[in-house]
Amino acid sequence: MSDDPELADKRDLAQVYQPAEDSALLASALPEFVDPGDRALDVGTGSGYIAAEMTEAGADVLASDLNPLACEQARANGLDVVRADLVSPFVDDAFDVVAFNPPYLPTPEAVEFDDWMERALSGGEDGRRVVTPFLERVPRVLAPGGTVLLLVSSLTDIEAVRAIAADNGLDATEVAEEKVPFERLVVLALTHPDDNY
Repeated sequence: MSDDPELADKRDLAQVYQPAEDSALLASALPEFVDPGDRALDVGTGSGYIAAEMTEAGADVLASDLNPLACEQARANGLDVVRADLVSPFVDDAFDVVAFNPPYLPTPEAVEFDDWMERALSGGEDGRRVVTPFLERVPRVLAPGGTVLLLVSSLTDIEAVRAIAADNGLDATEVAEEKVPFERLVVLALTHPDDNY
């Protein structure tokens, strides 16, 4: 982590990720996959935007985030929230839909800040520091026939993400995309190969 006080002084003090282009793209994919009555989880909820969108679609939604400030903000926005590291506290086969807009920006360790906003943005050297453990753990909590909606960037190497998903028993299909400056954002729908979504 950077100890440069001048660099730290330039840091925006916001500590909860707010909806941006990536959030809007992930939200645009929800209607095809979220049905009334679905048990849904929004991992890394931030302000709760995706969780609120799933609630609007009629799902029974639980939001989670490691950041206690995000949990407070999402709760203030009327959501049921659990402070959690990815899917650790949840029981097997708990959710029909799991959505995640992870930290995905490749960031050299030398320029990272040690704060909650950095954790919401930085995906480590390859952009997959959080994506990989998520893909290793999420199959356990996904109900039969369920779908994971994962936002990734071309900066994180989408094919590498697909390979990690496959290594963990999940097929990946691109269901939405948007080109923004310097990258292509993609929503992957991840399912067990023997399940139909």
